[in-house]
Amino acid sequence: MPLGIDRTHFYAEKVKRQEKEIHAKDERVAQLETENAMLYLKLAQLHGTVQSVRQENSSLNGQVESEQQFRSDVSGTAIKLHRELETIRNDLRSLQSIAIDIPEEFQKYTTQANKVVQRHRQVFQSQNSSMTSLQSQVTNMELALQEITERHAKEKKRRQELHNILMELRGNIRVHCRIRPLMEFDCGNEDSGSLGKPGTRSEVVVHFVDDENVCCRTAKHNKVFEYERVFSPTESQNDIFEEVQPMLTSLLDGYNICIMAYGQTGSGKTHTMLGSHKNEDYNPSRDPHRDEGVIPRAARELFRLISEKQSATHKIEVSVLEIYNNEIRDLLSNDPSIKHDINTSTDGTVSVPTLSSKQVDTVYDVMCLVQHGLRTRRESATMVHEHSSRSHLVVTLTVISQAPSFFSKTSSGSSQDLQRDIRGRSYSTSSAPNLGNLSNTWSGADQSAASVPGMGAVIRTKLQLVDLAGSECVGMSGVKGAALREASNINKSLSALADVLGALAEHRSHVPYRNTRLTHLLQDSIGGDAKLLVLLCVSPAQRYITESLQCLGFGTRARQVQRGPTKRRLPSSAEKVDSSSVRPRSASTATGPSFIPKPT
Repeated sequence: MPLGIDRTHFYAEKVKRQEKEIHAKDERVAQLETENAMLYLKLAQLHGTVQSVRQENSSLNGQVESEQQFRSDVSGTAIKLHRELETIRNDLRSLQSIAIDIPEEFQKYTTQANKVVQRHRQVFQSQNSSMTSLQSQVTNMELALQEITERHAKEKKRRQELHNILMELRGNIRVHCRIRPLMEFDCGNEDSGSLGKPGTRSEVVVHFVDDENVCCRTAKHNKVFEYERVFSPTESQNDIFEEVQPMLTSLLDGYNICIMAYGQTGSGKTHTMLGSHKNEDYNPSRDPHRDEGVIPRAARELFRLISEKQSATHKIEVSVLEIYNNEIRDLLSNDPSIKHDINTSTDGTVSVPTLSSKQVDTVYDVMCLVQHGLRTRRESATMVHEHSSRSHLVVTLTVISQAPSFFSKTSSGSSQDLQRDIRGRSYSTSSAPNLGNLSNTWSGADQSAASVPGMGAVIRTKLQLVDLAGSECVGMSGVKGAALREASNINKSLSALADVLGALAEHRSHVPYRNTRLTHLLQDSIGGDAKLLVLLCVSPAQRYITESLQCLGFGTRARQVQRGPTKRRLPSSAEKVDSSSVRPRSASTATGPSFIPKPT
């Protein structure tokens, strides 16, 4: 038998079974012996009976013969029983011999089993000591890893802070990238059941690496793009706005801000900027909707920051325009025939004098104006996207703030007392009117700003929120006729935007801002002293790989633009508010937009 197998239980059971069999056979033997004795007794009785019968009646020969026959039968039975008894005795002797050997074999196997158990016990004790040592090492490594993780988080945060400081000092354009989830329409003409499967046009090729890197993986190459922030497909609208929110504080500190969404058709630009603006149940006066975009969240945050300031020291105006077929359309004007020209001042400031602007007091007012403009914005269905935007949307929130008192100090009211801003522009605070001259623009409740002592000059800063039209491949979108002309103008303006960034990155002497209305309108934001944030929106699907690479390349080119330090807006002669510089407004605009509906 093979060693190492514990057969103790088997032999114990076998011994018990054999003992039971022996006991049963012993009982059988006793029973047979009893029966044999009874038979012998009966035989003796029969012999006596035969003798008596012979003596009494010798004539009963037939009975004697049958008696003899019976005797022979009994003898045969006795012989048979005797043979069985002998067989049982032989079996019993065999079992007894086996039972004698069982204890020796049991002792032998027990000794071997004890040796195996002892050997395994020693191995277990050795492994247990090794396990204890390993557990101690793992505990120490976990503590070290936790310490390193905390240090890494601190260093990462410190690096981000230093990077932000560096970006602030260098004044570079900030570029963020958002990867949208894979959608059903990414399949194109394929079965929606193949969504995301390898080898299909809807296969995911744009991958989120970390919060600063995105990788475009194709059969030919893997290319990694680095930006200030990369958002994965699972990150929410609130995660996007958390990166935008700090810039709004700079707006009230006197800096111009521009946030634009760039990407192909259907990549999520409008969703990122506006969110659930077409939801019938959406009401911006209530708490923010989870799908609310950058524009309503920025307006809400801006009003929150203003509420923390001194009362009646800040006013906000809103304008909404679109650039359609390289023409500016005022989406808040009732007269679409007005031609709008862009004016560029000597200091590089860009303005559209004929553009309508409305004063707003709440985020609800802002979104009502935006939604009014969206109802007239040019949209059409293409093979790529059902609600493709055919124009560039620009929402501008202009903040008019009262300048601090040190900007409006004068020396004995002398008109020769001039102050200069950081760009060398001069203004005379002795002739600067206070905000009481805005009575033709703001409501009577707003004229209380004039009663604030030492607040004469004003500062105008603007927040430009741009939802660019999507770049698209004409062959893929399937547009024809007027839509083809729209697509041509969209691609031309976006190409001009890329050319402007290329010229700025290469420090060319001439930057082609005026090639299109879009680049001309955004001249002071792209190449001026505004803080610019570009939100790249890309689709992860294989069928849009060309457009995605173009969009990611655009972001890389934008990051290469190096501008001077971002400058604060200071009051100047051109920025002071008086009766000659304020555009007259109709009575309908004196207290806000006349077409704002009641909240539902």
